[in-house]
Amino acid sequence: MKSRAALLMEVPGKWEVVEVDVDEPRANEVLLRYAATGLCHSDEHHATGDSGTQVLSYCGGHEGAGVVEAVGPGVTTLKPGDHVVTAFIPGCGRCRWCASGMQNLCDLGALIPKGALLDGTYRMHHEGRDVAQAAFVGTFSEWSVVPELCCIPIGKDIPLTTAALVGCGVPTGWGSAVNAGGVKPGDVVIVMGTGGLGINAVQGAKHAGAVRIIAADPLPFRRSGALEFGATDAVETIEEATDLARSLTDGQGADVAIVTTSTLKGEYIAQAFDAVRKDGTLVATAVPGRDPSPIPLDLVQLPMYQKRIQGCLYGAMSPTKAVPALLDLYRAGHLKLDELVTRTFSLDEINDGYAAMYEGSTLRSVVVHST
Repeated sequence: MKSRAALLMEVPGKWEVVEVDVDEPRANEVLLRYAATGLCHSDEHHATGDSGTQVLSYCGGHEGAGVVEAVGPGVTTLKPGDHVVTAFIPGCGRCRWCASGMQNLCDLGALIPKGALLDGTYRMHHEGRDVAQAAFVGTFSEWSVVPELCCIPIGKDIPLTTAALVGCGVPTGWGSAVNAGGVKPGDVVIVMGTGGLGINAVQGAKHAGAVRIIAADPLPFRRSGALEFGATDAVETIEEATDLARSLTDGQGADVAIVTTSTLKGEYIAQAFDAVRKDGTLVATAVPGRDPSPIPLDLVQLPMYQKRIQGCLYGAMSPTKAVPALLDLYRAGHLKLDELVTRTFSLDEINDGYAAMYEGSTLRSVVVHST
């Protein structure tokens, strides 16, 4: 079948909306009609060359929601008409990590850079050439064939434009505070960068009971947004956030500092590491560039102050468990999702959506597909 999709033809490059061919689903795969996709900065890292795909052309998008239109042989958990959120990391259920309850670290994630589906072949094509799909799912296409393992069924009461956000940005940010950071009631938390990930780290810290949540972001719109989503304080720089945290804790520092900047840099790690107290935790969630800068740490603080540096992928949560749980919190009024969508764009306007992200005039932009 035919579909319209936003592809990268070169890197660095812009997203180009073209017509692609989409194959029928094969064994253990489904055909999805996407309703919406979030514009995550991770996809834009491919366009700028900060991180690279191994195959061009490349269909971006890993944060989406849609409707199952057809299923391939062997599919047992989905049927046509089901509403789903995509998971950009499938869960095989058998590897060490899945068996340990850490589906976000499933060994199948190693296949993501190739852009193929789980059997190593491609279902999307442009002008006779294979098209790589971002994280198996390629949500920048109106239609995509994806593995059954990458589809999480959800209730039809959830608007799909809203549901798309729990495919990446919401669980990754939320879990950065609740799981990776282990925020506890009464904690002082710094969130460094309050875009699509950081704003949800703020929500997670609030839910976990942090008494002070200090948002650090140079952009006024995002600072004001952080205050609306639960931050108690909003400052321009990490230095200001560090001084404030120390003033609140008799000079000790923040209990947890979460780095959710647009790009992860060594200097940001060092600044956040310095901001936390003895036995404090630094959570690194942002994505580094292709050539990350060195980390100028005061190494004495690592053993002598017993500080921790904790990485975070998908909020340190298992997607198939996290997505329904977060949507239950949304239903109960404990998680803001609708308010995250600052602007919506058509697929043809995808580059405008990313321009708005760079301007800092959005928390999350969403492309609403026309199908």
